[in-house]
Amino acid sequence: MSEIIKNRYDFVILFDVENGNPNGDPDAGNMPRIDPETGYGLVTDVCLKRKIRNYVETAKEDALGYRIYIKDQVPLQRSDAEALEYLKVDKDLKAAKKDDPTLDEKIRNFMCSNFYDIRTFGAVMTTFVKGVLNCGQVRGPVQLGFARSVDPILPQEVTITRVAITTEADAENKGTEMGRKYIVPYGLYRAEGYVSANLARKTTGFSEEDLQLLWQAILNMFENDHSAARGKMAVRELIVFRHDSELGNAPAYKLFDAVHVERKPEVAVARSYRDYQVTVDDTLPGGVTCERLG
Repeated sequence: MSEIIKNRYDFVILFDVENGNPNGDPDAGNMPRIDPETGYGLVTDVCLKRKIRNYVETAKEDALGYRIYIKDQVPLQRSDAEALEYLKVDKDLKAAKKDDPTLDEKIRNFMCSNFYDIRTFGAVMTTFVKGVLNCGQVRGPVQLGFARSVDPILPQEVTITRVAITTEADAENKGTEMGRKYIVPYGLYRAEGYVSANLARKTTGFSEEDLQLLWQAILNMFENDHSAARGKMAVRELIVFRHDSELGNAPAYKLFDAVHVERKPEVAVARSYRDYQVTVDDTLPGGVTCERLG
């Protein structure tokens, strides 16, 4: 592993969707998430973190130190138990912690060194391992907010026909089955995130190598995630603000306010990324530099 990061970062992600559903809401029939008061589209932070985890898992293929803790069909308890097995804890965890006051730190260090997403986003590891309900809690240095569309979106309900049939009884029915799916004709979304060097040093050991993998994962998080619902999604730009210090040189909101995403005046309804203009203020607070990736 490379050295732990020493600088704070704030970043803006711009991604778009064309004729797809970026993040369906199961409480609304899988309709694209939307702010009902303003009409702006929403994508949850959990959704974006899932894409980042999936990319890292694909790119690293369980390489040492880059496994994924929160993944489909893998019980968290199984991963938690690995730490106890590695540390040779073969009795009640509460009793073991009395015998070794540093055991909590050893468990945390094992989980952080082996699982990239714990090292990055943190985790609440509260599962029943050897009868005790706590295997540690880690606050991660990387956090994301909800993404929101730059303009209001108008989800469309598209009617589709189903040709495939399931049973012999279906074959006798000559009618055509109908279905529906929701799409956003076009939407440009903006998400904002934070990287704390202070938490990286104190808790997870998030390193410079981890940081570069994070940028790579963000830029490519939709490239291996295409589906019928998300056929054309792409990260268009990643704007990174680097502070010269661990605690930062300016409030994050001031840096986010320096990024302007505006629909071009001659465009009435946006249907592509080219219909927008993205600018960053030339003058930034002292001790902050900006890099535009993508």
